[in-house]
Amino acid sequence: MHEYSIAHDIYATARRAALENKADQVKCVHIDFGEMAMVNPEQVKFLFEVIIEEDPLFAGATLDCRNVAIRSRCACGYEGNERFVCPECGKLPEIVDGREVVVTNIEIEVAD
Repeated sequence: MHEYSIAHDIYATARRAALENKADQVKCVHIDFGEMAMVNPEQVKFLFEVIIEEDPLFAGATLDCRNVAIRSRCACGYEGNERFVCPECGKLPEIVDGREVVVTNIEIEVAD
């Protein structure tokens, strides 16, 4: 179940960033999930909620998941969303976007 390790890594990344910025509370963590990341965002969201239960820094925090569509490019000049065979030359295109799991933004509260 690699979703647990992904959820934990998201938590650890957000916690480290929050502490480095002297946050009093983490409000929301924004994540991009690529369509080919082989990850179930709903499971990651559930596990993230379980992981943060005991951490007061994350009280009420949410995980905002955004789906990233596949974007590919081929040496022949093709750009589109083909995964396996370039429709113009028949070669394997390079996947440019759509495989990532990335923390894009962390919303925090900091005391004045």
